[in-house]
Amino acid sequence: MNMTNQLVITFFIYFIGMFLIGIYAYLKTKNSEDYFLGGRSLGPWTTALSAGASDMSGWLLLGLPGYVLISGLDGIWLTGGLLIGGWCNWMFLAKPLRVYSEVLDNSLTIPDFLSNRVKDNKKIIQLISSILILVFFLFYTSAGLVAGGKLFSAVFDFDYKIAVTIGTISVVSYTLFGGFMAVCWTDMIQGLMMMAALLIVPIFALNSIPNNFQDVIPLTNEANPYFLNLFVDSKGEKLSFLSIISLAAWGLGYFGQPHILARFAAIKNYRELKISRHIAVTWTFLCMVGAVAVGWCGMLYVNQHGLPLIDPEQIFIQLVSVLFHPLMAGVLLAAILAAIMSTADSQLLICSTTIAEDIYARFIRPEATATELLHLGRISVAVISIIATVLAYNPNSTVLGLVSYAWAGLGASFGPALLMSLYWKRINYPGTLAGIVAGGATTIAWKYSWEHFPELLPDYFGMVYEIIPGFIISLVSIIIVSLITRHPEKDIIDKFMEVKEKLK
Repeated sequence: MNMTNQLVITFFIYFIGMFLIGIYAYLKTKNSEDYFLGGRSLGPWTTALSAGASDMSGWLLLGLPGYVLISGLDGIWLTGGLLIGGWCNWMFLAKPLRVYSEVLDNSLTIPDFLSNRVKDNKKIIQLISSILILVFFLFYTSAGLVAGGKLFSAVFDFDYKIAVTIGTISVVSYTLFGGFMAVCWTDMIQGLMMMAALLIVPIFALNSIPNNFQDVIPLTNEANPYFLNLFVDSKGEKLSFLSIISLAAWGLGYFGQPHILARFAAIKNYRELKISRHIAVTWTFLCMVGAVAVGWCGMLYVNQHGLPLIDPEQIFIQLVSVLFHPLMAGVLLAAILAAIMSTADSQLLICSTTIAEDIYARFIRPEATATELLHLGRISVAVISIIATVLAYNPNSTVLGLVSYAWAGLGASFGPALLMSLYWKRINYPGTLAGIVAGGATTIAWKYSWEHFPELLPDYFGMVYEIIPGFIISLVSIIIVSLITRHPEKDIIDKFMEVKEKLK
């Protein structure tokens, strides 16, 4: 049996396993709350690993190792920012969001929660938030499908567009049927696969280097004298303060990611969130250490063995292909598929929830039954996946580039609004609306301006990650507009104080 056939068998077994989980979850799904939020029944381990796996996506095994391989250990600024941001997200948002979302008419989505929090009777906040989620998630989901395309085209030599289509079908198959429970259960398995792969591959790569660990530093300096310097880029140019802050600022994005925040709202007992936090942060730390190590070891392997490097984002795939037996390689490469699927399925589900609960049930057909919303949610998964697939058909797209834009847009649009909603009783409807619009608009305008009119802008414009101005302007807008407009109504304040008492 040749290598390709063995890889096909491994992938096929993996697909079948995920699909069977989807079927089992389908049998457990009775209504829209089950489909969109799992009936708020997740345990601490499922919550933690599902949140982590849905967060990291294909960029963890493809984008981040590729970035480290090219840029060096200055990537630690990015991973450090994400680790701190993830911890803060679990520490400051998880518990209050779980309690508050249930108190506010059992809010199933972030747009629904923000709208109910400030008593937006016309649901304008819900509509605008839903539009922003759909826009940014199309780019985010496309990033996962691009990663899938790179995986299948590299491993099986498929045409890139065919490879993207296969990846899409594999994700949609179980998301369509099982909904949130299928997504979370598969995410837990996929999260463990991702961590194992990221820890195993660099160890085997190091073993292929003469004298192993004692030669790592000299060989690294020989291959790239700037690789180990946290304060210079791969060309030896000093990293500016703005560049370092921009890398670390990725951590701000955590506060506004609906696919991660949904896990907080879905746990069965909010008192178990502390256990989930410890599990999730440990998992994230180990995975990021592994991803950085893959990039580092990949750079050494390429330099020592003359491995042709076609695309830096494929270094994990190339190392696995040359270092492992085909059956083991299939398992490890399935971890990339796991990373892709664990995020893309969550994003598809959030988009379908947004369409069914936040747009259709609120503005088009308020009398829609739970069964009707369930069917619409499944149809939405299929439609959105088709649009995301078309966006992913551009073979020049990079996983990290697409993720960074979507991450910034969601973080700036919803992060400040959620933080202030949970911790500031004075926030009101005009302030929340202003913050969401300002955050999303600033992110889009900043990115568009630099890409199309760089000659008209100062150099620092391109150094600053768009989440920084977006987050700051959104936060300032919320505070100023809330303070200069009417005070929140008494029942809104009473709800806020009720939640505060529950959280003591």
